[in-house]
Amino acid sequence: MRLAALRTARGTRVHVRRAEGYVDLGDASGQPELAQLDHALADWSATRAAVEEAAHGVASVSPREADFGPLIPACRRILCVGRNYTEHIEELERQTPAWPEIFARFSSTAVGADDPIQITELSEQADYEGELAVVIGRRGRHVAASDALSMVAGYTVCNDVSMRDWQLRGAQWTTGKNFDGTLPVGPELVTPDEVDGDDLALETRLNGDVVQSARTAHMLLGVRDLIEFLSSFTLLEPGDLIATGTPAGVGLARKPPLFLRDGDVVEVTIEGVGSLRNPVQLDRRPPATERWRALARQTSS
Repeated sequence: MRLAALRTARGTRVHVRRAEGYVDLGDASGQPELAQLDHALADWSATRAAVEEAAHGVASVSPREADFGPLIPACRRILCVGRNYTEHIEELERQTPAWPEIFARFSSTAVGADDPIQITELSEQADYEGELAVVIGRRGRHVAASDALSMVAGYTVCNDVSMRDWQLRGAQWTTGKNFDGTLPVGPELVTPDEVDGDDLALETRLNGDVVQSARTAHMLLGVRDLIEFLSSFTLLEPGDLIATGTPAGVGLARKPPLFLRDGDVVEVTIEGVGSLRNPVQLDRRPPATERWRALARQTSS
């Protein structure tokens, strides 16, 4: 099954994908609350039955007319993994972490498929990072790896765009990873019965050129291990999003570096999950905080 969050005249609503288009889940199921993905995910086992029923409904939105919003519009938490592919670690000339490298993003960073990635004059090092993302569908704490997939509502595509000069300026990554409008997610949530997240081809293209190519089987910590680790210290809730890390090929590691510019187009494709395409747009408003831009430049010079 495939779900999408589509912008409509009634707001952003959950739709179920059919071959000919998208069916509004709230309307087709007779359960208006299921039009919101956070409600749909709150009781995923019950929602699955409604989704299967809605899949036989009449499509109200054609694929060409679909206006994708952020897949998780008010995500409670976005948990991200750093340095989770060996070749990515090597290209950055770093050591393999002995401990999972976890950081968090704010929901204000999330945008939908086809929405512009917002880069800023405050940073000169906006970098693409294609990743597989996991959406949690059940509450769980201290979940063993052997039971971890029972927690998964589905998989989607994300692009963990990073402002490298801000990311590397301090000891924490929070600022460089949390500029508003820098985490495209979507376009669809694909349930685990359709894809195996353990071994999927991932490819990132910048203006049509392949810049990242790998398989999720190359991750140091796979989906099961990540859920086990994250649930060891925090209660995972329906709607939580886990970004599983990016493979080699990032712009920071290239010689010369390859950073995003106004007018670029980035497309991340994951086998069986979908393609996430976004233009890049420069926020040209004069920064009121020029002193921080100047400090960030000291790292990159």
